[in-house]
Amino acid sequence: MSAPALAVASAGASSRDLRVGFHTRVPFETGQAVEGLRDGIALFREAEGLGFDRGWVYQRHFDNYLAAPLVFLPVVAQHTARIGLGTAIIGIRYEDPMLLAEAASTADHLSGGRLELGFGTGLGGFDRAFGQEPNDGRRHSLTRLDTFLAALRGESVGAAPNGDPLTVRGTNPDLLHRIWYGAGSIASAERVGQRGINLMLSTILTGDIAEYEAEQRAAIEVFRGLHPTAARARVSVSRSILPTTSPERARRYAAYDADRRANGPAASRPRGAVAPTAAPPGAYTMSPAIHGEPSAVVDTLLADPAVAEADDLIAFLPPEFGLAESTRLLEDIAEHVLPALRAERKVRA
Repeated sequence: MSAPALAVASAGASSRDLRVGFHTRVPFETGQAVEGLRDGIALFREAEGLGFDRGWVYQRHFDNYLAAPLVFLPVVAQHTARIGLGTAIIGIRYEDPMLLAEAASTADHLSGGRLELGFGTGLGGFDRAFGQEPNDGRRHSLTRLDTFLAALRGESVGAAPNGDPLTVRGTNPDLLHRIWYGAGSIASAERVGQRGINLMLSTILTGDIAEYEAEQRAAIEVFRGLHPTAARARVSVSRSILPTTSPERARRYAAYDADRRANGPAASRPRGAVAPTAAPPGAYTMSPAIHGEPSAVVDTLLADPAVAEADDLIAFLPPEFGLAESTRLLEDIAEHVLPALRAERKVRA
């Protein structure tokens, strides 16, 4: 049975429904892609049974992670009944906007309208591999995003030989309300709000940020202030949520936290995965891993000003975790964190 969305009351805002999801990169060790994909499907099935509202997958090219989310998620839909199926994120800089509109529409129909489509600039360095000259990835991504949105709205994208307008057929108008874009700064949150789509805040912010949660809260306020339809201005926030339920888990999560603090995005990789190029000092700020006794994890989440404003809370799973460890973590979140959040937030609402 599905779990109800959490009711959230935040300072200065009306009560919001909070949907809780998880984020997986669908990792696999070298030579075990088939097993990794099967485990990814199984993880979605387990998460649905535990009451999670959505599952999100990440696209990573040329590495030991899922590369084709819009192929994977319709298959997951055939093995599940209600859980939302999200991309967080697809790097749109390397996607053809018209082909993407057609593929996304097809995937959404095959998924029963459960697709939540998150985009972002994504990892760079592959311009020539995708037939492009080196370019400004952020600007290029926004240009492709705008073309994609126009195609999804059914606007003309060209003319046929006889002069008739060319439009992408078979789109689902409701999918436009389920488009998200990742932002790592207040400036990027402005650009998302201006486009009238949904905002994704991940576990990384651009620059050396002293107060991570407060910075994200400020980004949310800017986004909602610029969004043309406030009622549809949805926000997702990702957090590394690691409730400790045994001494073994305590050691495991502390080691993951230390790895993350030392290596940032390069932390926690499956065997054979590519090590990301080191970023210069101060280029980014990672969110803290929230680990410890379940009650302390709950207290931290309740005190988080960005989480208080979110419509979606996404539990980021360590990328190196296989099916067994990821399932165990989701079980612990479902058993020890979500009930306490629901009870506390029901009182506050």
